[in-house]
Parts: sequence; structure tokens; C-alpha cells
Amino acid sequence: MRMEEFLAQTIMDAAKGGDDEDVLEETSAEDNAEQPEPAELDVQKAVVEELAVDKAKLEEKVENLQQQLQTSESLKTEAETLRAEAKKAKAQAEKAQAEVNSLKIQVAELTAKLAAEQERHFDEQSRNPNALALLDRDVELPDRFPGETRDHVIEAVREARDKAETEGRIRRAQLLEGVLVANESSGNLAKKRAALEKFFNDNGNILSGPVLEELSKYNIAHKNGEEYLLPSEILKRMY
Repeated sequence: MRMEEFLAQTIMDAAKGGDDEDVLEETSAEDNAEQPEPAELDVQKAVVEELAVDKAKLEEKVENLQQQLQTSESLKTEAETLRAEAKKAKAQAEKAQAEVNSLKIQVAELTAKLAAEQERHFDEQSRNPNALALLDRDVELPDRFPGETRDHVIEAVREARDKAETEGRIRRAQLLEGVLVANESSGNLAKKRAALEKFFNDNGNILSGPVLEELSKYNIAHKNGEEYLLPSEILKRMY
């Protein structure tokens, strides 16, 4: 290669190399212009973090509102149930009150009828001597054996009737029968007699220590003077 050609090629290469450097410098300048400064990056990061915090708060608030809404719906349903139960209870109370009022009216009517019947009965007694009590007892005097007086009298009348029938005293038997038909015993005397008889039977009709203690508890005498009574004698003396 000749010297002139070598120099020409060198100059061209140099010129071409200069152009590439200019292009590189321009590209680098553009890249540097597009990239934000460090301070601007910090600001953007802070904004993003603040937005993220606000978003989290909003999501929490939405969740709380949803829970409150669910609670409100539950309370509303419960309130409706309570109102229905209260309405039902009120209807039942009104029905019960109506029944009570009806019963009060019936009681008042029965009371009036009873009073009228008692007054009529007293009037009949005042006009009919046979309707009066055959035996009178002073009600102010204490009953020595409560619940037994009437039953003892009725038993005595029954025994007298049986004896009159046996002896052929027909009129007396018929009169006493009329008294027995109109008077019923309370049954207290028979119950006490049966209970004492069962007590003796359960203990083998033996006056043991526990038996005597039980008799003393109810003031039932087991001796006649210094002599001990048999269970049958105690039963006869008592009832």
C-alpha cells in the first residue's frame, strides 16, 4: 500500500471513530436524563408506602363495617324472634286472663247458689224439728280426741241399732237406721284403729321396749294400775 493511501485510511478511521464517540456520549446523556435522581426515588417510595398504609386501613375499616353489618343483621333477627315470642306470650296471657275471668264468674254463681241453698236448708230446719241435730256439743269446749267424737257416736248408734234388731225392737232399729243413713263417719277412728292394730301385728303383738316407747310417744296407756295390758286390751281401751 502506498503512503498516500495509508494516510487517507487513517484519517477516515479517525473521523469514523470520532463519530462513534459522539453517539456514545449522546446515548449516555439520554440515559442519565431518563433515570430519576436519588431524592426523587425516596419521595416516590414514601408515597407508595403511605398509599399502602392507607389501603390497609381502608381494608380493615371495610372488614369492621362488614362485621358490624353481620352483627346488626343477627340482632335484627333476634329482635324479630323476641317480638314474635312476646306477641305469643301476650296472646297466651290474654287467653289465661279470659279463662280466669270466666272461672271467677262461675265461682260467683256457685257461691250465690250455695248461699241460697244454705239459707233454704236453715229455713227448713227451723220449720222441721226432725232436721235438727240429735246431739249437741259445746263447740267452745276443746275436743278431747280430735276427729274421733263423731265417729264414736256413729259407731255407738250402729251398735245400738244392731242390738235393737237382735232383740226385736223394730221401731228403735228403724229410727237408729234413719240416723245412720243421714250421717256418715269421717273414717278417722277406723284409720287410727287399723294403724294401731297393724303396729302390734308388725311387732309380733309383744310389748317390747321400742313398742312401749312408741306407745308413750302417742300417750297410749299400756298398763292398768300395775298390770300390763295385752295389745288387744290396749286396742279395745283406745278405740
